[in-house]
Amino acid sequence: MAQKVVLIHHGESRHTDRAADQLERLGYEVLNRHLYAGDTLPMLDDDIAGTIVYGGKYCITDIPDMKFLQDEMQWLEACIGAGLPVLGLCQGAQMIAHSLGGEVGPLEGEPCEFGYYELETLDVDFMPAGLRVPQAHFHAFTLPEGAELLARSETFPHQAFRYGEKTYGFQFHPEVTDEMFKDWQAAPWSGEHDARAGVQSRHQQDAFAEETHRTVDPWFRDFITKLFGSATWVWQRKVF
Repeated sequence: MAQKVVLIHHGESRHTDRAADQLERLGYEVLNRHLYAGDTLPMLDDDIAGTIVYGGKYCITDIPDMKFLQDEMQWLEACIGAGLPVLGLCQGAQMIAHSLGGEVGPLEGEPCEFGYYELETLDVDFMPAGLRVPQAHFHAFTLPEGAELLARSETFPHQAFRYGEKTYGFQFHPEVTDEMFKDWQAAPWSGEHDARAGVQSRHQQDAFAEETHRTVDPWFRDFITKLFGSATWVWQRKVF
């Protein structure tokens, strides 16, 4: 059977995101887990090829009161310690940063990025210059000790980092397709951020959408391919 990649979600979506789709194209078995809804994590054995932790509504300050977040933190730390490919997206990146000793929370004035924003890359081998990406957040993280900063934006100085060779944290959402972002635009929670500094108008969001998704898609799929590689097959011996 194919190796498995564990995808930890913090909400439901009607659409398949780019990361899950690309992993399936690479031959992996994708294990979607919603611990907030009662799912459990598998054993961390040779079948597990890596993990992705997605964004969501939960904050680092929720961890002491929510057992499922504590379980996710332990899973992340175990995967990082095992040297597996690990990717955190938005909340997931904040959890990785927190586990590595970084601070997480809103910036002064509580600015927000919701829309499509251009990043400044600090490593062109990681990301092409001037790439615009989907964003939906107002919390930020400090760069953990030993991590390498890979990208930043005008308002949020830490947008992407690498820790070691296989652990990455992205504050942005390259996994989100155009259909998914349209769902976010229509969600009640998106309207709660409209008055925050930094939020793009709906007109700006719609103007940037097509070009953003056209350029993010191949870059992110290539990133996933380089991070995880093609799936290997694990042969299980049956005992009768």
